[in-house]
Parts: sequence; C-alpha cells; structure tokens
Amino acid sequence: MQLRLNDEQRMIQKTVRKFVENELFPLEAQVLRNEREGREGISKEQRKELQEKAKRLGFWGINTPEKYGGAELGQMMQAIVVMELGRTFVPFNFGGSADNILYYGNEEQKQRYLIPTINGERVSCFAFTEPGAGSDTRHIRMKAEKDGNEWVLNGEKVFITNGNDADFTMVFAVTDKELQAQGRGGVTCFLVDRDMGWKSEYIHTMGEWGPASLVFEDVRVPEENILGELHGGYNLGLEWIGFARWIVGARAVGAAERLLQMAIDYSKQRVTFGKPISERQAIQWMIADSAVEIEAARWLVFNAAWMLDEGMDNRHYASIAKLYGANMGNRVVDRVLQIHGGMGYTKELPIERWYREARLWRIYDGTDEIQRMIIARNLLKGHVKLGDSV
Repeated sequence: MQLRLNDEQRMIQKTVRKFVENELFPLEAQVLRNEREGREGISKEQRKELQEKAKRLGFWGINTPEKYGGAELGQMMQAIVVMELGRTFVPFNFGGSADNILYYGNEEQKQRYLIPTINGERVSCFAFTEPGAGSDTRHIRMKAEKDGNEWVLNGEKVFITNGNDADFTMVFAVTDKELQAQGRGGVTCFLVDRDMGWKSEYIHTMGEWGPASLVFEDVRVPEENILGELHGGYNLGLEWIGFARWIVGARAVGAAERLLQMAIDYSKQRVTFGKPISERQAIQWMIADSAVEIEAARWLVFNAAWMLDEGMDNRHYASIAKLYGANMGNRVVDRVLQIHGGMGYTKELPIERWYREARLWRIYDGTDEIQRMIIARNLLKGHVKLGDSV
C-alpha cells in the first residue's frame, strides 16, 4: 500500500505549482480589482493565452482520452492538479476537456458538441436544477413534448454554472410523466444550442460565482439532439453530478493550504502584548487543527480519485470527500480570518473573498445534507460496509 505520491505525480505537482505561482499569483490583484468593480476576473484573451502556455507544458485535457488529443493522466493526477489550482482564486482551468456525459453522444453529436468543446471552440453548461427542484432532482418539472420529429421544451433552470457564456446546454426535461412518477426515468437529456431560442439571465450571489437562470419558451429541439436514450436522462444527470463531488474537496484542500500558510506567516509578524501571536496557545491550536483537517481531507480526496482509477465504484467515498472537504475549507478560512483579526475582514486582503467562495462549497454538487443522507443510507442499507475502502 502506497501512501505517498510517486515520482511522476510529484514532478507534475511541482510543475503545476510553479505555473500557478509564476502565472496566476501575479494576476490576483487584478482579479480582485475587476471582480469588485463588477467585471470578469480575467479576460477571455488572458485565459486563452494562459491555456496556451499550459498546453506547451503538456497540461491540456488532463483526463481527456488520447484519441481526442488529451493527456489521459487519470483521476489521481486530476486531484493533484485541482488542489494546486485551488491555491489561487484566479478563475482558470487548463482546458482541453468536456463534460463526462458528452462522451455518450453518437458520432454526429461528438463532432458537433464534444470535440469543439474539448478544443475550446464551444462552451457548454449543465442544466438540471430548477426553482423547485434542487437537491430533489427527481421532481423536476420542465417538460418536453413531442411534435413531429421535434421536441418542444418549456420551463426554467436556475443556478446554472457557465449559463451566461454557454452556446449550448445539456438540459434535462420530463418526457414521460408516468415513468417519472414511478421513479423509473421519464427524464431526457437534450443538447440545445442557444440559437434554438433559450435565454439566460445573470443571478447575483454573495460570491464571485456568476450562475444563470435559463428560460425555455417553446424551444424546438430536433429528435437527433437527444443525448443518450429517450427517458434515460436521469442516470446521465446523476453521473455528471457524482463525478464532480470529490473535485470540490480537492479545491478546498488547495485553498485551505494556501490560507493556512498566510495565517502562519501573519502570526509570526503580528505582535500583541510584546509577543508574536504565534506564541499564543489559542493561535497555535487553530493552526494545528487546520493542518490536521487539511491532511485528512487530502487523503479522502485521493482515496476517491484512486478508486476511480482502479475502476471501482467511488460514489460513497466521493460523498465523504465532498462533505468533509467542503466543511474543512469553511472551518479553515474562518480560523484564518480570525487570526488576521480586523485585517482579515477588510478587502485589502483576499481572505474575505475566499470566505464567500468557501460557503458555496457546502451547497453545490450536493448539499451537506444530501451527502449525509447518501452516506447514512449506504451504511444503513448495507450497500457499503465500514472499512470497504481499505
């Protein structure tokens, strides 16, 4: 059993960290300024330039199959990369990837949607959540009615990431109410181009995440734009959601590690009553507790990623990694702000920005409550035995 990164993983970790420190850290002041003035953190041109630099280092399509031009490095490597990117709040990803469920498309759909998305020529969004159906995904109401060789979509989706930038969406609608009521499907995933008629509107949040509401009014979608099987969209949606859960934990690890280092450095400089606050037991315990929790979250994430690489069902452990990682991140950023005192609450430092972002980690891709329900159900019904991952 190996509980350390191997040489290749360490090399990639160092390379990504160097890229983050050299290319992304210098942009943080600009990002804060732009976001606080209501502008995008970095421009599309900057993002493209950064992705080209990363591509020359070999970071393009980290988990995209080689046949589509990706590196196909595996989920453990993905976890390492996301942790390193989590050390900055600059909105950047290495590119060259596409939503996992797009690979279920037929050859024509892959040419129209999958490959252009991988190449950065098209932007997608995943549209499942509705005003009355967030965690309760089985009760979505958006409907699709057959009319000849087309489906007519009506309804609204909310809190959709990339919804304002996407030129097509993977949207889920009810195509058979009886099947849906029986819990046996009845939901279908459609690939819908923006120019087919759906509209998006920005939703203002307490953080810098800019989700959208998507409105469909008699949007006509050709039969050939069904992704996967008719009435089989619910399982596709769950696969998309489940895949991303442990990624939230990975991002939390990276951010918490950076924040904790800020707190350590500040505690050595800040003097009260003649001593650096790093000599105060209250501060030391906050630092120690944070370090322990970061390390625990790191290995929960690695375990979930490793299981995927081994072809194992990791859903239970992805929920554990997401639940613990998201809450760990919230606890650490709160302690770091406390250690910085009044300065941590100001906008001169980026801690308040991370504080607002971290609160979202406990909500999206399945709330804390949903993760606890999943974990408890799996144990109580015997789907998972304690210690199965060992």
